Amino acid sequence: MDKEQMLDYFLNYLKYEKNTSIHTLKNYKRNLLEIKLFFEKNHFDSWRDVDVHKVRQFASYLKRKGLKSTSISTKLSSLRSFLNFLVHEGFLEVNPAISLNSPRKDKLLPKNIEVDEINKLLAFESDDPLSIRDKAIMELMYGSGLRLSEVVALNLSDLNCKNHEIKVIGKGDKERLLPFQGQSLKAMTEWLKYRDDFVNNLSNDAVFLSKQGKRISHRSIQKRLSEWGKKQSLSSHLNPHKLRHSFATHLLESSRNLRAVQELLGHANLSTTQVYTHLDFQHLASVYDQAHPRAKKSNKK
Repeated sequence: MDKEQMLDYFLNYLKYEKNTSIHTLKNYKRNLLEIKLFFEKNHFDSWRDVDVHKVRQFASYLKRKGLKSTSISTKLSSLRSFLNFLVHEGFLEVNPAISLNSPRKDKLLPKNIEVDEINKLLAFESDDPLSIRDKAIMELMYGSGLRLSEVVALNLSDLNCKNHEIKVIGKGDKERLLPFQGQSLKAMTEWLKYRDDFVNNLSNDAVFLSKQGKRISHRSIQKRLSEWGKKQSLSSHLNPHKLRHSFATHLLESSRNLRAVQELLGHANLSTTQVYTHLDFQHLASVYDQAHPRAKKSNKK
């Protein structure tokens, strides 16, 4: 296989064998095409020509471009994963990028929106179907903590309005059931009254549709939320991730149940939830003092 066929082989493996999301596939493809283009300017005829020297050259090139450490790490990770695949398939004997250290990522905590700001954002009534749709999207993201990709992929068959449950397929095709009630259920019920007016294909099971009757896109939701943030005069830029993070933060502040928040968010590791919700050390210490048998103070004198 030539260089392009090798890339296609890897991308098909990610798509069909690993069930990688479309968004992640696009990132892999973009990164690997950039890598291939760089190598082709430096005497590159086959992926077997890639050695440690070329990998370091590419890493230096990324640093000279002034990219953030996160972007550099992502591109190097794409290269490392691809070369690992070639080793696994027998096209390479060793991975020349395996020992390359990625730059340390800056741990930037996600920002949440205060409860008053959330109430301000969602305090609108409208008879415009698109505005009703947008409100349902925002109520669902904040009410159930859905990722942007999960909202886009949501189908009618995933909704159980009677039992107040919603089925979500998250990262790695992992399924989870989420509570679906209160304001999000009310907003969704209102949107479903108008949804069928947008359908242009009876086989389209998508919950959220565009004006053209197609499944709404990631970019469309991002754009609409940004516009609503400005329209409702929020103090900061609104994006889908902020609604999900606000869901987690506010729920954790009220319940102090880190494990439950982990399940609701669909995180595989508890450590991810800890960072995600910027749980402070004082709270961890408090939980420890109250729960650990060797930490409890004895009342006996």
